[in-house]
Amino acid sequence: MAAESTNPARPGMALKVGVMGGASGDMTPAHLAAAEALGRAIARSGCVLVTGACPGLPLAAARGAKAAGGTVLGISPGLSLDEHVYKYRSPAEHHDILVFTGSGLMGREVDNIRTSDIVVIVGGRSGTLGELAIAYDEGKLIGVVTGTGGISDLVRDILSACAKETGSRVLYNPDPERLIVELLRVYRTEHYRRPSCFEGTWRSGEGNSNPAEVLADPVCGMRLPAAAGYAERTHGGRRYVFCCPGCAAAFDADPDKYTRQAEGEVPRG
Repeated sequence: MAAESTNPARPGMALKVGVMGGASGDMTPAHLAAAEALGRAIARSGCVLVTGACPGLPLAAARGAKAAGGTVLGISPGLSLDEHVYKYRSPAEHHDILVFTGSGLMGREVDNIRTSDIVVIVGGRSGTLGELAIAYDEGKLIGVVTGTGGISDLVRDILSACAKETGSRVLYNPDPERLIVELLRVYRTEHYRRPSCFEGTWRSGEGNSNPAEVLADPVCGMRLPAAAGYAERTHGGRRYVFCCPGCAAAFDADPDKYTRQAEGEVPRG
């Protein structure tokens, strides 16, 4: 379990799956059961569950995760446990860690999304819609548990109306367990290379890199802006950039193999 949860972009660090959903409003027993099943699936996959530390569907997911032996991190709108419980009427049970942001209900939405490697939408109303917008704009991998009320069945139309390419990818499934399996497969094989729009942007002002220059990672073949590469190496007088730690490590282990591949002398693989 724990080995499977490892983030391929940061080996040894567990993946964090954020569950964003309705804290109030009409929630049927079926919707609550789906959220609880979602929490169980996240815990059984070895991932950490992130919630907004609120009641409703996120609390049901936290309950499911704890029942399955998982770890739950809550991002609180309050300044303290006292404010969390008494001002915001939010739960502390079923959470292992509460992070007190003091940002209020709307302000902590950005923290919710940026703490999560993967974001899952279940039910939800205006607050969840805001979290969806942040996650989509920032290029996150997003899952939607369809058939759980609120905005969950409107996400496809909402994003279609936005008509904006952000690098985000959105998967839909009414079955929480199957959705988590597919999200983890996509993240570990593809999305981890650029998990958000901010990945690599800290490098853009460094050195003499031309921000318009695009190079191919010699290990996986992915083309990326040279200034946004995770790492770079010089070998045989030639410069190489890498999309992630795994590719950089593979190159370091056998640079001659990958420089030959890059020059077309041997097939990649």
